[in-house]
Amino acid sequence: MKNTIKRFAQVSLIALSLSLSLSLGLNAIAQNTLSFEHNGLEPLANGFHYEGWLIIDGTPVTTGKFNVNADGEIVDLNDRVIKYGSFIVPDNSEDASLVVLTIEPAGDVDTIPAATKYLGGALENGVANLNIAAAPALGNDFSEASGSYILATPTNGNDNDENSGVWFLDLSSGSPSVGLDVPELPAGWEYEGWVVIDGQPISTGRFTDPAMADDFSGFSGDQGGPPFPGEDFLVNAVNAPEGINFPLDLSGAPVVLSVEPSPDDSPAPFAFKPLVGVTPENAQDHFSYSLDNKAAGAATVTATLN
Repeated sequence: MKNTIKRFAQVSLIALSLSLSLSLGLNAIAQNTLSFEHNGLEPLANGFHYEGWLIIDGTPVTTGKFNVNADGEIVDLNDRVIKYGSFIVPDNSEDASLVVLTIEPAGDVDTIPAATKYLGGALENGVANLNIAAAPALGNDFSEASGSYILATPTNGNDNDENSGVWFLDLSSGSPSVGLDVPELPAGWEYEGWVVIDGQPISTGRFTDPAMADDFSGFSGDQGGPPFPGEDFLVNAVNAPEGINFPLDLSGAPVVLSVEPSPDDSPAPFAFKPLVGVTPENAQDHFSYSLDNKAAGAATVTATLN
């Protein structure tokens, strides 16, 4: 009888010890997780992905790689949903001063954040509100960005098809001047202009300086264009979108300025489009049209340390 009682007591102690160990283990995990909740992150294509970083004593420490699926769920790189968007992080994570979100290229295996730092925010009381304006990210909220554009086709050397080209310049003074008042972008980012025809975006080219020509002229004529970003949509080049025939009539077409990661995950426009305008149906060529500021729609992320 005494042996039975003794064995029962031993089993009870072992069970209690195991229960305490499991409880402590679960609490330890819970105290060392970082959870992401986002508003506006879009899926990245072609193997590109997001990666979170804790900045601890000036050193970036990865919190894990992830993407976002079509339903807005945070998923791993095999498209499996990550429950609660949570990642196990180091024990000293409470010492972090910042949380940063980067866009990483396909196949990335290093422990260094890419130049394309998208969102960031200070970690205070276990919470960081990440946005584009943070210094480690784009460094500006773009709320003061503004711009204008004209319709014209300077590269065909005559007055034909003048509503077939868009140029980000201002003619309100009577002479061409810079049409975009936008922040200087940090390394890893470029601007790109777009027109949208039948729901299909077509690039006007990429640039970093709105006072200089962009990097594309594949749809333009054989005459020189102005020293500003823009494009004439006159020629069906090999990279013309399927089903779109040039010259285009841009009357009624949306005109968009996006901020693009470089390198880019996709030829489609990136999620952040700070300036958007719609050309009137009765559009006039060589007339300055304004772009509306849409920067308030930029993505945000809340990172919570538990």
